[in-house]
Amino acid sequence: MAQADNPGARAEALGMGDLEPGLQRARARHEWRARVAGILYPAAVVLGVLVLWEAATRLFAVPLFLLPPPTAIAVSFIANASLLAFHAWITTVEILLGFALSIVVGIPLALAIFLSPAFSRSILPLLVSSQAMPKVAVAPLFLVWFGFGLLPKVLIAFLIAFFPIVINTAVGLASIEPEKIYLARSMGFGAFATFFKIRLPNALPAIFGGLKISITLAVVGAVVGEFVGGDSGLGYLLMVANGSMDTQLLFAGIVALTVLGVVLFLLVEVAERLAIPRHIIAGGEGARDAV
Repeated sequence: MAQADNPGARAEALGMGDLEPGLQRARARHEWRARVAGILYPAAVVLGVLVLWEAATRLFAVPLFLLPPPTAIAVSFIANASLLAFHAWITTVEILLGFALSIVVGIPLALAIFLSPAFSRSILPLLVSSQAMPKVAVAPLFLVWFGFGLLPKVLIAFLIAFFPIVINTAVGLASIEPEKIYLARSMGFGAFATFFKIRLPNALPAIFGGLKISITLAVVGAVVGEFVGGDSGLGYLLMVANGSMDTQLLFAGIVALTVLGVVLFLLVEVAERLAIPRHIIAGGEGARDAV
């Protein structure tokens, strides 16, 4: 009532109402500039490196078999596009199968580690030991057991990729404030409802962090398997190009492998944005917002 009788207060309220859209537009402009800068700055660095690379190889007349210039690599990439696409598809299948197996095994294993301290004390030392073991040393054994087909590459990708999923998921499930659990109990939530409504949403940022690490390691695992005993895939193509001293094709295969890894990483990031968009927007506030 006092505000209605006070013209100054009414004008101030109207002024705040006019100011709010302006703040939103300013915030939107700031976020847009940040996104553009996040693309332009890395692109500028890559472009600068390529220009220096091109200039140095031509200025010092570096032989093509030793270090080809980026333009020669681009020519080789275009000329062998169909070959690269064929082998990239095979490597992609191996990566995705190994990654999927990592999720299927890693998340239930992390849940068991979280729920059972005795199981955690029993299995965690074995998991750490398995990561200390070089996968290149295990790959020939897989070839003896499973042959030269798809399975050994998938298993090697799985062995390299599943550990971050297990650790990040277990840590994410455990890293919730006790106050949230007390609040859920005071609201009458049972253990099942508390897990799916409180604990799991709180753990999603950590889980997706493990998934993003895992997808990049799955790329490494698939290539390691192809190095050791492959007859197709980008890793196999790199070995063939290296054996024939075709350095341009070798670099083209590395570029294709890099692009493949980046694309798969971005796909996981898109899934993260769809699952927990508020965490992405707020830059770390998603666990609290999800609750």
